[in-house]
Amino acid sequence: MMDLQKFVDNFHTMTSILSVEKRDDDRIGTIRIEAANDLYIRAMEKVDKDGNVVFKEKFVPGSSYERYMKKELNFENFCYECAIKKKPVHAYIRPERYTFCINLYMMPLAIDDPKKAYCSYTQEITFEENVDAMSNISAKTSSNVLQTCIKLRSTKNLQKTMDEVIEDIRKICDASYCCVMLTDFNDNTWSVFSDALKPDSGIRSIRELKSENFVDYARSWIKTLNGSNCLMIKNKDDLEVIHQENPAWYNSLVAANVNSLVLLPLEYNGLTLGFFWATNFDTSNTLYIRETLELSAFFVASEIANYQLLNQLELLSSMDLLTGVMNRNSMNNRVTQFLNGEVQYKSLGIIFADLNGLKPVNDNKGHDAGDKLLKDASQLLKFTFDGCEFYRAGGDEFLIIALDKSKEELEAKVKTLREKSMIPGKVSFAIGFYYDANGGDIRTAMHEADVRMYEDKKRYYDRFPANRKRL
Repeated sequence: MMDLQKFVDNFHTMTSILSVEKRDDDRIGTIRIEAANDLYIRAMEKVDKDGNVVFKEKFVPGSSYERYMKKELNFENFCYECAIKKKPVHAYIRPERYTFCINLYMMPLAIDDPKKAYCSYTQEITFEENVDAMSNISAKTSSNVLQTCIKLRSTKNLQKTMDEVIEDIRKICDASYCCVMLTDFNDNTWSVFSDALKPDSGIRSIRELKSENFVDYARSWIKTLNGSNCLMIKNKDDLEVIHQENPAWYNSLVAANVNSLVLLPLEYNGLTLGFFWATNFDTSNTLYIRETLELSAFFVASEIANYQLLNQLELLSSMDLLTGVMNRNSMNNRVTQFLNGEVQYKSLGIIFADLNGLKPVNDNKGHDAGDKLLKDASQLLKFTFDGCEFYRAGGDEFLIIALDKSKEELEAKVKTLREKSMIPGKVSFAIGFYYDANGGDIRTAMHEADVRMYEDKKRYYDRFPANRKRL
């Protein structure tokens, strides 16, 4: 038999020899580090400035890798593919739990042993990401991911194109289901950005779940991933590992008829935007699927981050940040849509509501008190006119647009608002209401409502002359 130690000592890079126990089934047997050169051992046993170390025990040739580190499904899959299935393996790993990146190469070794299969494991450690190593992928993967990148970068409708891309990836993986889920752990919310389902697969879209608790599963994935950029579950043994580490998620996978899964976090600038996964995929092609999904996730995360940024900028430009309703610019754009015939409606209700007494509050109690009054006013309007459109038309003036609501319903809401406006010390409005059962012209409706609002404002100042605005 080959002298394994002598073999690895000939390498000028960090190298070890791994063995995988041969089995009669497709389960992964015990994986051992049979030999390692001095460069490899010193790197794995070195304690960094933060006290982190890869090997938790001193190296002993022939020991199971689990002597040194936590069970790692990705590592086991690499070893199985290389040693047992005789496939060369290259991967570039950016583990979050360490301060370095790993560029690894594995080659199958022809060693005559009835009980074990062998492979070499060579790694290069860098403390900055190596773009050349990240892009060193197969031509097949490059072609597929390039198509994905071109589609995403050239689209004017990201949502539609993302749906096409996710369906393409589902077919590449021969998966039953593929999904991009967005998460906001601060708000404890989740949403499906895009998914693709194989017909008659027996798998359901998570859109059907509509459960807020699903974000708890997503939060637990961070711990299960343990800094890895990919988790691959291929069989019952891998599922059993999940059972031990994350029983709640395991139960949900079993209930959803999931037999295999590849899960990747969508990360951008250190933030987790969500997750990307495929279920019940072709487990005979794991290396290619992993490589394709890892690189695809990089571009998908980038496009989603840009999409979210543009949405935030659009929201900031259209929303009044103090009150949380749409601003005057949005109101003008909406009116233009009406004038251009872009809005279809049968009846139109317009309510102008001008906040009474804002100036005395600002003058006597300060602008913080005035800002609170404006916030309270907007909340009262949104509560009273639920299901309508809200705009801050000016400093203390709000516009409500009510489409296809009955006159009686809106009159009742206006009456409620008037009654609440009569309570001393509370929010008070001057109100102008106009209704057209036949739809009508929005400019006419707004003009009439505005006139009626100013008439109501005059009545208010006649009753409370001390609150009259000074020009």
